Amino acid sequence: MSLNRGFPRLWISNLCFRSSRPRQSRKFATVGDDPSPYDVVVIGGGHAGTEASAAAARSGARTALITPSLSNLGVCSCNPSFGGIGKGTMIREIDALDGLCGRIVDKAGIHFRILNRKKGPAVWGPRAQIDRELYKRAMRAEVMGTPNLEVIQGKVSDIVVGQNMVTGRKTVTGIKLESSRVLNCERVVITTGTFLGGEIHIGLDTFPSGRMGEAATHGLSKSLKEAGFQLGRLKTGTPPRLDKKTIDFSRLQVQKGEEPPVPFSYINDVVTVSEQLPCYSTQTNFASHEIIRSNLDKSVHIRETVKGPRYCPSLESKVIRFGHKENHIVWLEPEGFGTDVFYPNGISMTVPAAAQEEILRTIVGLERVSMLQPGYGVEYDYVDPRNLKPTLETNLIFGLYMAGQINGTTGYEEAAAQGIIAGVNAGLAAQGRPSMTVGRGDGYIGIMIDDLITKGVSEPYRMFTSRNEYRMSARADNADLRLTAKGRNAGVVGDTRWQMFQTTIAAMQDLRMILEGTKMSASAWNSKGFPIDPQAAERSAYDLLRVAGVSVDSLIPHLHSIASFSPTVRGRVGIESIYAPYVSQQRAQIGSFERDEHLKLPADLDYSSIRGLSSEEKIALELSRPESIGMARRCEGVTPSGALRLLAFVRGAKEKYRRQAMWEKVEARKMQYADL
Repeated sequence: MSLNRGFPRLWISNLCFRSSRPRQSRKFATVGDDPSPYDVVVIGGGHAGTEASAAAARSGARTALITPSLSNLGVCSCNPSFGGIGKGTMIREIDALDGLCGRIVDKAGIHFRILNRKKGPAVWGPRAQIDRELYKRAMRAEVMGTPNLEVIQGKVSDIVVGQNMVTGRKTVTGIKLESSRVLNCERVVITTGTFLGGEIHIGLDTFPSGRMGEAATHGLSKSLKEAGFQLGRLKTGTPPRLDKKTIDFSRLQVQKGEEPPVPFSYINDVVTVSEQLPCYSTQTNFASHEIIRSNLDKSVHIRETVKGPRYCPSLESKVIRFGHKENHIVWLEPEGFGTDVFYPNGISMTVPAAAQEEILRTIVGLERVSMLQPGYGVEYDYVDPRNLKPTLETNLIFGLYMAGQINGTTGYEEAAAQGIIAGVNAGLAAQGRPSMTVGRGDGYIGIMIDDLITKGVSEPYRMFTSRNEYRMSARADNADLRLTAKGRNAGVVGDTRWQMFQTTIAAMQDLRMILEGTKMSASAWNSKGFPIDPQAAERSAYDLLRVAGVSVDSLIPHLHSIASFSPTVRGRVGIESIYAPYVSQQRAQIGSFERDEHLKLPADLDYSSIRGLSSEEKIALELSRPESIGMARRCEGVTPSGALRLLAFVRGAKEKYRRQAMWEKVEARKMQYADL
């Protein structure tokens, strides 16, 4: 059985910039004329491309999505899952802006869980396994049915660039298809994934490709360099695919989905799946690692000159970096209802195919497994994202936007999040309307974009909660509170979602008013069975929700009216109450941080003595030796929360030094006047 037929064909071939004659205003390139010019053209139908094209269309712009295969819109080329810690919150934020992927996951999901459920809601990570075929089918139907969006089957050969006679800037004027048809447009969004200079590695074998069975493109890389963009190389990988019929599930640990499954989309109360499929776990072992070690010299992919994903490393990287570990967990994930293909999450590898089979058969439950496709690595070009604006428009070419892995990120969620921002802003700009940007304080999408355009990347960028210094207020449960009104103001949130949002907000406000209006003394609450300190001051039912073990539901016997609110509204108001004081403290901390951004750091500061910094942060700071807190925050590898810990340490050290100096001064005076 071959998996190649499940992957889309290459959607961009020999893409390069074609310069037209200088233009003024909205005159298009003379390489051809389309009688019906588009406002926005999006190249590619992956996760970034589908979100970008739909978002541009929702803004009111006449949009074209170019793809070589209509059947492969939104194909999932690697893992059959969405979400996770940090990533799941981004999917919620995309949904809050009326994006697509959250709703499609709810239709195609086969296994739903909330990661970090035992911790606070600020770090919960909604995650879902999806049926690849169902997801692709639902995404195609969604895109094809989007008003203002025309899907064109074809391959792009050129991007046409002119020069504005007034500003002198290079400006996008259109794109040219391999059929020689020219589509005139004012904005182009490029979403190339891993196809820019893509090269696949299996053992010592290398061949140009952006994905198994699909050719890479090299013309665009050359054209981007000539246009002044800074390019680099990154790498990623995918594990082998396994035949379900040859797995011994009796020896594996079973993980079932949560019941009831929690939808990704705010407009859904339930998901489509009625019976979730289980996942399974097993582990690598000493024998597995020994085979990896004996084959390290037979893989070109592990060279350190090109960086791979630090937080989703290959099995080779795990063995090298964590040699003391005896095993690494492997999650066996079904790829859908109607397929026997299983995805072994956690063991992407690039050693020779024969060695991969040998490794798999050392793992419990996989002793007789058949490998349907070997794992492989992909090395590809990316464009330094510091060339981008917060709208994801390039600084070098007016009207050209980039989204997805071309900007140095990894993952479906990161690509989709960039796609919706690039698409919204390309659509708004084409209509002469103000841009819509998402800042660090707005959510994870803003954190990612700010990181990309200010820090750049030296390794594939992946989102997780520790990157977000505002995670107390930017949670998976409240993405709509943070972003839906912003999207509505920009004209990209439809009437249906807006009405549902307003209904939800009104209900939450009504419930909160009831809870805040119900106040009792500590003794009165105690008499109703709530464990309150008898000496505590009077408090409201809303404040009472911050007491351990107290929930909105536990108040229903004493406040019958709140039973009329939906479980979702009751749960959300409960979370808002719990985090209310912490959010206030965090906002004050953020303001203080901004004031002290230029605080100088001691040249001899011992970073190893600072509690709370990760080992990676300590290494990064020791190597760079930043002069100030602001410089430390921008160091690659230092998280915003780590910078806050550094600031607190330095402040504490300064206060300690001040007190020590005062004490020494007092002691000196005592000695001076001791003989008087």
